[in-house]
Amino acid sequence: MDFSLGEELEELRALAREIFTDHATPERLRAAETSRTRVDDKLWADLSAAGLLAAPLPEDAGGAGLGLPGICVLLEEQGRRVAPVPLWTAALGALALAVHGTAAQRAALLPAAAGGSARITLALEEFAPADPRTPLTTAVSEGSGWRLTGTKAVVPSAAGAAHVLVTATTDAGTGLFLIRRDAPGTTWTPAETTTHDLAAHLGLDATPAEAVGAPGTGVGEWIDGHARTALAAVQLGVAQGAVRYAADHLSTREQFGRPLATFQAVQHQLADCVIETDAMRVTLWQAVTALADGEDTEQSVLVATWWAGEGGLNVVHRVQHVHGGIGVDTDYPVHRHFLWGKQISTTLGGAAGDLARLGDLLAERTVTS
Repeated sequence: MDFSLGEELEELRALAREIFTDHATPERLRAAETSRTRVDDKLWADLSAAGLLAAPLPEDAGGAGLGLPGICVLLEEQGRRVAPVPLWTAALGALALAVHGTAAQRAALLPAAAGGSARITLALEEFAPADPRTPLTTAVSEGSGWRLTGTKAVVPSAAGAAHVLVTATTDAGTGLFLIRRDAPGTTWTPAETTTHDLAAHLGLDATPAEAVGAPGTGVGEWIDGHARTALAAVQLGVAQGAVRYAADHLSTREQFGRPLATFQAVQHQLADCVIETDAMRVTLWQAVTALADGEDTEQSVLVATWWAGEGGLNVVHRVQHVHGGIGVDTDYPVHRHFLWGKQISTTLGGAAGDLARLGDLLAERTVTS
């Protein structure tokens, strides 16, 4: 299968790489990590000014129509530099409104989302044992709107978002709903500080909401599959950035009068990293293609997210290991790749959950010979 990106996506990649490389420096990363929001607002503004936030959106929404492939290109470049901006949630939230939202929702929210002045975040996860596809949060129809009740866990970049897209269960099936961050009935509780952004838990008590798409028509599965694929793209970039640090470190550090890169055991470690990042890249773009074509969508997404969770975590572990003691020093930048890689590997159920779902899916299929 041909996974070449095409001219538009290659140009998007080049511009994104230039901006992230220039701005996501170790000094800027440290400054963002100690800021009130943990977001590099200057970088966010530069991404907006370059048209990168709008690029995935349809042309009638002020974008370039690059869709999920465009989002994944941007996220991979972000992951390489572990750049502290809420890109995956904001970009995917805007795309969800562009694809499934009403004309009123699109007109009200997409211009600000495309320009970066207002952000949307996603509330997809719940506390175990809830499955993201069948949330315990419920939605009840009331007049022309809905009321949501339940708890959402670890909502990413919650503080800076003006609106939240929430998955909830209805009598018709899983739906996707839009709420204001400060809507009546919402309660926000800070999540553990081990996350690389300011995540929060969201309590909902008969919170007024608007449906985005019709519940039970596949919109819940759409956001789940696209979110998993987007996270796989971030993880690919995180792994690639980590391997780059390892290669640079090992080529200059010596032991017993020889560069560490010449030791066979170290070479094997990096070879495993390269194999797993290649597998992550191939399965990611297979999932993106499947989502576009509508064929073997769930299977392709699960394979990609399993590789992102399992392979990505393996890579950041190995990279930290070959760095020795400085790998856990927070003054050395590689620790950020480990933190991001570990967090992404457990998001939306993690690799074990992906593997269990994939096994169930394959078991349901009729075997032919």
